[in-house]
Amino acid sequence: MLRISTFLTLAAVLLATPWLGAPAQAQQQPGFFVPGQPAQGQGARPPARPPVAAQPAPRAPEPQQPAELDEAPLGQIPMPPVPELPALPKGAAPPASVIGVIGLPEVMRASLAAQSADKIIGERREKLNEDAQKEQLLWRDMQQALARDRAKLTPDQIRARERELQERITAAQRSFRDRNRIIQEAAQFAINQVQSSLIGVIRQVADSRGMNLVLHRSQVALNVNEFDISDKVAEELNRILPTVNVPADGVSPAVPPTPTAAALPPPPASATPANR
Repeated sequence: MLRISTFLTLAAVLLATPWLGAPAQAQQQPGFFVPGQPAQGQGARPPARPPVAAQPAPRAPEPQQPAELDEAPLGQIPMPPVPELPALPKGAAPPASVIGVIGLPEVMRASLAAQSADKIIGERREKLNEDAQKEQLLWRDMQQALARDRAKLTPDQIRARERELQERITAAQRSFRDRNRIIQEAAQFAINQVQSSLIGVIRQVADSRGMNLVLHRSQVALNVNEFDISDKVAEELNRILPTVNVPADGVSPAVPPTPTAAALPPPPASATPANR
């Protein structure tokens, strides 16, 4: 079976694609220059911090290291000589590389399964945001009503209504966190299905064209169209996986954790040796 280098990094690339609502964060790997971006460590200078108000009894500043110690250049450290190692036995030479390239973001955008999952997950997130906004408006109304009635309420009644409001806020926040977690788990469940099928399709298309090395298009500075298998992979992916199974709203697809030994019940009393 031919091995394809893109399989090892496919999961990380798919998780970074924005098709499930989370914007992708571009990362610049060390050793690569991206035009139009500042070099590492040369970003914009952070804004100056506002002046701190003077305290009545300021603490004495801690002693600092002299500036000349920080700015002193390091001396040249000699590198040990490269050891002379014996030659290893001759091994089998790798086969001649037959290279292909693929644009995974383009494939994901063309995937019918990814589009359907994106729509479902997006609708659930939008519904969650709407419910959260309605709940926040209700909190505001309860706070305003308490402020209007505070003058004619007893201290016990005020504390009771404040406690009622705080308990409602706490319960609602917990509910929204749980709903958001379940939505994220459903999105991950859907993308895992696309990822699994996509790996098989890439292997299938590469084998059909005799390719044994497939690279991400973003890692290639120049190539010809005959190397690119993105369109064919998207076509086959839509043929074998037109849709994905997205769990029902509010249902978590996560597998429950396996109970550990510490969570197991203790043995019965008859199995415990008696003290002598």
